[in-house]
Amino acid sequence: MNLAPIFIAIIGTILMALFGMLAGLWFHGLDRVLAARMQARIGPPVRQPFLDIAKLMTKENIVPANAIPWLFNGAPLLALAGSITLLLYIPIATLGFLPVLGSYGDLVLIMYLLVIPALAMVAGGLSSGSPYATIGAQREMVTMIAYELPLATTIIAFAWKLVQTNCATPFSLATVAATPIWTLVGPLGWMGLLLLLVTMLLVVPGELGRVPFDAPEAETEIAGGLLVEYSGRNLALFNLSLAVKTIAVMGLIVALFFPWNLSAIFNWQPTPLTAIADLLFHILKMLGLFFISVTLVRTSVARLRINQIVTMYWKILGALSIAGLLLIMADHYIH
Repeated sequence: MNLAPIFIAIIGTILMALFGMLAGLWFHGLDRVLAARMQARIGPPVRQPFLDIAKLMTKENIVPANAIPWLFNGAPLLALAGSITLLLYIPIATLGFLPVLGSYGDLVLIMYLLVIPALAMVAGGLSSGSPYATIGAQREMVTMIAYELPLATTIIAFAWKLVQTNCATPFSLATVAATPIWTLVGPLGWMGLLLLLVTMLLVVPGELGRVPFDAPEAETEIAGGLLVEYSGRNLALFNLSLAVKTIAVMGLIVALFFPWNLSAIFNWQPTPLTAIADLLFHILKMLGLFFISVTLVRTSVARLRINQIVTMYWKILGALSIAGLLLIMADHYIH
C-alpha cells in the first residue's frame, strides 16, 4: 500500500489549516484597523484578533443549564472542521492551482461545504436554550437560503461557459482557475462577468456574517444572537472557523475571477522565490477583494433588517446574477 499520497494529504491539511487561521485572523485585524481609520478612529492593533483568541483559549467554557451539552460543545468543532475542509478544495497560488483535495470534489461540493460552518452555528445556537440564540438561528437559516440563489447562478454561469468550450470537467475549480474565463468571452460576456463579480462581492458579507448582513448576530438587537451563550474555547473555535472561512471564500473568488499568477504573467521559471512571489500576490488579491467586499461595505452601509436581506439577495442580487448569466449566454451565441 502506497502511503505517500495519504502522508502528503495530511501534511497539506495541516499547512492549509495553519495558513487559513493565521491569514484569516490577520485579515480581520487589518479590517478593524482600516475601518477605524475610515471612521477617524485609532482602533485596535492588527494583532488584536490573535490576542482575543489567545485570551479565549485560557477562559472556562460555560455551558448553559438549558443547553444540550454534546451539541453545544460539538458545534464549534464542526464549524472549524467544515471551514478547514472547505479550504482544502480551494486552489492556492503556490500549489499551481491544485487544491489539496481538488481531485475529490468540484464546485458543487464547495457550495455544500460553504453551508456547514453556518449550519454548525445554527445548531449551536439552537442547542444553547437561549431565546436570543434561537432568533439568531432562524435569521441565519433565512440568510443562507437567500444568498444561495446568486451564488448558485454564478457557479452555473462559469460551468455553462466551460461546457461550451468542450471542457471535460466544467465544475472543477482547478479547471476554472487554469482557464481564465475573461479570455473566453466577448464584450457582452465581460459585462455579464462584471455583474457576477459584483454579485459575489456582495455575497461575501452574508457568508461571513458581516455588516450589513449580520442580522443573525445583531448585538444591539439580540445581544449577539447565535453566539450569545458561547465563551472560552468554544467561542475561540467559532472565531477560528470564521477566519478560515474568510480565506476560503476570498480564495474562491480569486480562483473564479482573478486566477493569474505572477510567474505565468512574466514567464518565470518555477523556483522557491517565484512560488513565494505567487503566494504573496495571491494574498494581495484576496486582501484587496476583502477590503472592497467587507471593510468598505460595512463602513458605508448600516445593518439591514432580515426582510431587507432577503429582498437584497433574492430580488436584486438574484436578478443581477441571472442577468450576468444571460449576457454570457448571449455573448456565446452572438460570437
